[in-house]
Amino acid sequence: MEIDFSMYNILILEDSELNLFVLKEILEREHFNVFSASGAKGAFENLQQQRIDLILMDVMMGSTNGFDLTKELKSMELYKHIPVLFITNLKSPDDVVRGFDSGGVDYIPKPFNKKELLQRIKHQIKLIESSRTIAKQTAQLQEAILNRDRMYAILAHDLRSPISSLKMILNILTMSPEGSNTGYGDMINTGNDIAEQLFSVLDNLLKWTKNSLGVLSYMPQEIELDEMIKGVVETLQPTAKLKNIEIQLALQSGLQIFFDADIMKSILRNLLINAVKFSHEDSLIKLNLYRDGDDVVVVEFIDTGVGMSVDAQRQLQQQIMEEGKITPMREKGKGLGLWVVYHFIQQNSGAFFFESEENVGSRFGFRIPLMDTASNR
Repeated sequence: MEIDFSMYNILILEDSELNLFVLKEILEREHFNVFSASGAKGAFENLQQQRIDLILMDVMMGSTNGFDLTKELKSMELYKHIPVLFITNLKSPDDVVRGFDSGGVDYIPKPFNKKELLQRIKHQIKLIESSRTIAKQTAQLQEAILNRDRMYAILAHDLRSPISSLKMILNILTMSPEGSNTGYGDMINTGNDIAEQLFSVLDNLLKWTKNSLGVLSYMPQEIELDEMIKGVVETLQPTAKLKNIEIQLALQSGLQIFFDADIMKSILRNLLINAVKFSHEDSLIKLNLYRDGDDVVVVEFIDTGVGMSVDAQRQLQQQIMEEGKITPMREKGKGLGLWVVYHFIQQNSGAFFFESEENVGSRFGFRIPLMDTASNR
């Protein structure tokens, strides 16, 4: 790694004019920018006026003790990152240990050897250069990730609107009177299913990216949960009909929650799409809504579909619940819909749950505080 030493500033704290002259001569020949002081006052004047990258510290400078000054510097946010190399006549093990304890990174005994001195200084400069390179690359990576998430948000937002319009048109077309056969019914239903799935994917992507960017607006309001569930089911009925799946509702009325309506619709839509997707043809999905105790409402989707193995359940749980350790998009978006469910339910004092048995079926759902309880949190 080629380093331009002229980009680095070194502060020498030394009260011996001879030692100071020798040190400056050695370092300036290597093209370092050298500043000097003979005590604490001069040290702080230099630190305030210059960007100092490395300090060569004598231990005994009249009334200034280099160990104590180093401790003081290391306690200050502005200067604690600056490496300090001690250059001193003190050579006992206790003095060496004291130097490291005070925050020094290296210890050079006087009289010093020129080659050894330069090697130790250049080693510290290489460490600083490496640290700066890593910090720069980290900042660039973070910016790239931020720009990626912004791009996802813009893309999802721009695609969501036309697909929403297409979905609405296809929903209207699928409501043609029973028995009427124009020859295009199957294609319309299939198109409606595709539009619904695309809309759900984009809606999840939009919420995920906005949440990652910290710009997702959350506007809770009073929601009649049974009415909202009926609306979501009505929208997804054409998709269920493609597999001749019956959706059986058992909804307790009068249960209100305090929640963002758009996010709750996404939660319900994700869970129902998931149940339909993994259900067999000509099967039944039970959608239950009921009060549990005095302050909690439960929503559950029960299917008799393919179910999941124990290992698959463990992987799914890790993927959607280990927030911060992995991204829910690590496997082509697998689990993103359920991550949206889990994240926003947990964020609003609720609890997401699921249980499944391979070749038997699954039960997915959540518990959420009733409105009086939620609004008091």
